[in-house]
Amino acid sequence: MRKIMGAKVLFFFALLSFSAVSAFAQDEEDQGLVMNFYKDSCPQAEDIIKEQVKLLYKRHKNTAFSWLRNIFHDCAVQSCDASLLLDSTRRSLSEKETDRSFGLRNFRYIETIKEAVERECPGVVSCADILVLSAREGIVSLGGPYIPLKTGRRDGRRSRADVVEEYLPDHNETISGVLDRFAAMGIDTPGVVALLGAHSVGRTHCVKLVHRLYPEVDPALNPDHVPHVLHKCPDQIPDPKAVQYVRNDRGTPMVLDNNYYRNILDNKGLLIVDHQLAYDKRTRPYVKKMAKSQDYFFKEFSRAITLLSENNPLTGSKGEIRKQCNLANKLH
Repeated sequence: MRKIMGAKVLFFFALLSFSAVSAFAQDEEDQGLVMNFYKDSCPQAEDIIKEQVKLLYKRHKNTAFSWLRNIFHDCAVQSCDASLLLDSTRRSLSEKETDRSFGLRNFRYIETIKEAVERECPGVVSCADILVLSAREGIVSLGGPYIPLKTGRRDGRRSRADVVEEYLPDHNETISGVLDRFAAMGIDTPGVVALLGAHSVGRTHCVKLVHRLYPEVDPALNPDHVPHVLHKCPDQIPDPKAVQYVRNDRGTPMVLDNNYYRNILDNKGLLIVDHQLAYDKRTRPYVKKMAKSQDYFFKEFSRAITLLSENNPLTGSKGEIRKQCNLANKLH
């Protein structure tokens, strides 16, 4: 009897030990997003990405704008999983080829960064993490804040072109629609106001704003600013093959700063959403506060980018680590 009882006790403790080991192994397998996820598997990963972004910025200044746009266009559409980077296939259209992605470019340079990381650590670092970390370094290149971001994302296997419009706010959308879409990601009103501060850099293509110029100029536009915009966008129906655009901020076009907020309060915002941001009673107080304080803008911008970068990521055994960022592994 004692032998049977003893065997049962031993079996019970063995079962407990196995359960504990299994739970530990599961935690090890899926730790979610953490700071410095690659510290053991690829300790140089973040430094390589940082160096590559710097090198590319020296050669092609507009890459920094691309990295910043990428994080919005990828992470806002269901998941931060680099689905934006996938090419179209015979069966599905790529997100980057939809109307909402008009003007996105420099995807080939993401491959340049990926190749540099692969040389150091083959098959370890995801394209999703490269996309997010390149955005962080791009923000720094533009004079913005350094934002500590977690890593550990894995790559999705399919693009989501069919749902892009459901998730990505449009430049002509009502401010209520914009706030609602970002709220679904956990980003509050000051966070949305800060994220739109990314319009401080880069450019707006004429096709996105001619409706404010023709057949009549939108009276909400600052009349002192109108001649410059008309000069840059002289055609009511712009040639899609011609790269016609207006710099978002004439004063500091290559610097991520709070000048955007002063511009939109002065009716120099190019997009409808810029104008609404400055005058809607829910957002105007934050616009005025950010116009006065760059520190406040940077604080809210950093918080919002962090939330955006952590939107529903694939971690653990979900997804994959792509060999090439524009192709799912099954197609590689």
